Amino acid sequence: MRMLLPLAALALLAAPLPAAACSVAAGYRVPTNLELVEAADLILLATVSPADFAPEGAGDGQFEIQPLAALKGTMPAEPFAMAGMIDADALLSNPYELKDAHPQSLAGACNRYAFSRGSRVLFFLRWEGDHWRPAGGPFSRWAEDVLTDEAPWLQVVRLYAEAAGLPPGERTAYLSARRGEYGAEESDPVAQLIAADIARQLAGPNAPIKGELPPLPEEADGHRSMEEAAEGADHAAESAERAAAAAEAAAREAGALPR
Repeated sequence: MRMLLPLAALALLAAPLPAAACSVAAGYRVPTNLELVEAADLILLATVSPADFAPEGAGDGQFEIQPLAALKGTMPAEPFAMAGMIDADALLSNPYELKDAHPQSLAGACNRYAFSRGSRVLFFLRWEGDHWRPAGGPFSRWAEDVLTDEAPWLQVVRLYAEAAGLPPGERTAYLSARRGEYGAEESDPVAQLIAADIARQLAGPNAPIKGELPPLPEEADGHRSMEEAAEGADHAAESAERAAAAAEAAAREAGALPR
């Protein structure tokens, strides 16, 4: 199994957040990756680009999905549009994250809505009325970047699609066998990530979300940008570095560390 090259850097999304944050009912459970696969009508590998027509509704952007391959369901015959946006500085998915959704899902909308032009994304979709919509519900991994054919997320989704196609009584044995195979590759960190994710599926449904999500700090207009959130994180990191330096200096003065 070939390792992915680490991304040199990921640019933070600077687009404003949606006007209203989503909310979930008490007891809501974020779907597991296997549940996400089972619930989707279509799992589509596609590239994204700006839509070549006017947005529908004030402030409601659209982007175009250009199909490459269907992992589940029928391959669409032509590109189609979905609500969202293309941003040159959109944050790419962490290629080694298999559990949590794209960070934007925690930024007020509860689902990712912005993408980098030309990125390859694995979409989980359901058919509603006459159009495709995100599958999986709030905080699900409904749309994650997979920049190579060997991306870990692409590997596990193909595996879970195979498992979902088996009779229910055979799925546990199949997943357990795959977990053992990946787990045996002790020198391959990607294999270990995949084995750990399979173990999470075997453990069953996620626990319900408890309590309310913490609100985002607000500006005068009631919103906060991801760019400002990043600046706040930078300030916190700088403060932590200063505190660590001060602690080290104090330790040296006390003789705990060599001068």
